[in-house]
Amino acid sequence: MSNVEREGLVESGADRWEMAPRGGMRVPVVIFASRALLEGMDERVFEQARNVATLPGIVKASHAMPDAHWGYGFPIGGVAAFDPEQGGVVSAGGVGFDISCGVRTLLTGLPREELEPYKERLADALADNIPAGLGSKGLIRLNDREMTAMLRGGARWAVERGYGEEADLERTEERGCMAGAEPEQVSARARERQRQEMGTLGSGNHYLEVQEVAEVYDEAVARTYGVARGDIVVSIHCGSRGLGHQIGTEFLRRMVVEAPRHGIRLPDRELACAPLDSTLGRAYLGAMRTGINCALANRQIITQLVREVFARLFPGHPLPLLYDVSHNTCKEEWHQVEGGRRRLFVHRKGATRAFGPGHPELPEALRGVGQPVLIGGSMGTGSYILCGTAQSEALAFSSACHGAGRAMSRRAATRRWHGRQVVDELAARGILVRSPSLRGVAEEAPGAYKEVSEVVESAHRAGLARKVARLVPLICVKG
Repeated sequence: MSNVEREGLVESGADRWEMAPRGGMRVPVVIFASRALLEGMDERVFEQARNVATLPGIVKASHAMPDAHWGYGFPIGGVAAFDPEQGGVVSAGGVGFDISCGVRTLLTGLPREELEPYKERLADALADNIPAGLGSKGLIRLNDREMTAMLRGGARWAVERGYGEEADLERTEERGCMAGAEPEQVSARARERQRQEMGTLGSGNHYLEVQEVAEVYDEAVARTYGVARGDIVVSIHCGSRGLGHQIGTEFLRRMVVEAPRHGIRLPDRELACAPLDSTLGRAYLGAMRTGINCALANRQIITQLVREVFARLFPGHPLPLLYDVSHNTCKEEWHQVEGGRRRLFVHRKGATRAFGPGHPELPEALRGVGQPVLIGGSMGTGSYILCGTAQSEALAFSSACHGAGRAMSRRAATRRWHGRQVVDELAARGILVRSPSLRGVAEEAPGAYKEVSEVVESAHRAGLARKVARLVPLICVKG
């Protein structure tokens, strides 16, 4: 039996499917996907999306993006908004462990022909300058005072200490600093885990890629973004490292214990949550926001490390920032729902914000065309730049997908591929991979992911975001 038939899904728009409430569901489930992507989704995606729909105070629908796959509590690619005035909750599982993992893209102003003679040297220099891998440590050591300042200040803290420029903050969500962060809610263990990890990529699906703009779909938006076919860009994908993971772990344990005290019946312990207006809910939001700031500061530091490498090999190319987007967040936002503006807390797990043209939170230079939406693919297929749309607000609280989405587990990938094999095959295609772990490369083999172009086409057809450009990898530094 197909997923459509088994789950009772009804096509309700372009690449949009709806499941009516049943059982304890308070709202429908809405999945954005082509039929092929929908049929390829694991059964757990639908189960988790239904479970999210049972949570108190959920508004409108439990959404899943085209790259949705099984996650912890929420599906990865899950989007849900909660109203504090209606008993809405915040869920650590709805944010995830790698708080504010995200992507930022830098413009180099270089054409490929200028880069090509330096490609090997550039790959080696980037790998040498940016620590990557499980447990990787950077050169920065934060004492307690500086740790607190970083958790409160985010990318602004980093810029004030010489890592980047003021202009970078204008092209970063929240202007580089998430308001409402409460460092006092972060445990000593979380702080200790992060003490030597600033300016590091980490492991898993994190990467730094040098990419070529291979195709442009919307010339007008591309000009506004500063990209053209044949340009070289650099994309950085990483998050809050050990600190974010520790915050998620600790608050999930507390939420599991406290949920029954608030009369919350959990269909799955992984959906542990707390009312937004409760002491625990407010404490988690304060801690989670420090995780966002940690991730923003981390990507800002790595940006400076990348610029230092390019300054040595390609003087005169300052690498301005196109944009920095986060996923794995819960953000307080105002949205139009049922004819009125409502203050909501939007969980985006493995999903990114996609504000459309005219949104006041966008930089003035980008406001006319909409927010850049940066979609990471696998190291063998490529990535995309999209732009937010006006209709995305009504579709899914101005949200879009964040990547290709895994098609198989990391364990299954290592049974199928060997790291050296992947490195050699990509090198034969002109893609240089640098990684401290061949096992990590095998886990992230291109074949372990869905086809990113199918995911992007689905988001485009659904109206979540509009295609602007396709990027292909030339150099990939993997964790």
